Amino acid sequence: MEIYKLKSFARFAHAEKIADETLCEAVERVARGLFDADLGGGLIKQCVARKGQGRRGGFRVIFALRTKYFALFLFGFAKTAQDNLDGGQLNVLRASAASWLSADAARIKEAVELGEILEVVK
Repeated sequence: MEIYKLKSFARFAHAEKIADETLCEAVERVARGLFDADLGGGLIKQCVARKGQGRRGGFRVIFALRTKYFALFLFGFAKTAQDNLDGGQLNVLRASAASWLSADAARIKEAVELGEILEVVK
């Protein structure tokens, strides 16, 4: 399975020191059926740990998942900064997920080449 992150999410992850390995672990947990929330339409919310700490007080990451094909990280936030997504955020993320999940391989490749999305290093 290929794993990507939006450029905006990559900036968030870099600023918060969330390693690509941590993102891969979040996707792997979902593949094993261990997810924190299925938000519908292929949108998943997972908790990831702060460096050196547990997942409970860490970050919430939202990603689009096309099972067995690819995952794309869309949004992240610290639990201390925001309790949960509001309705407006959820609608925007669902629309974004629908767009990316319907993209074919050529569109994904183009997005990588244009720098819209970045590959997560496994």
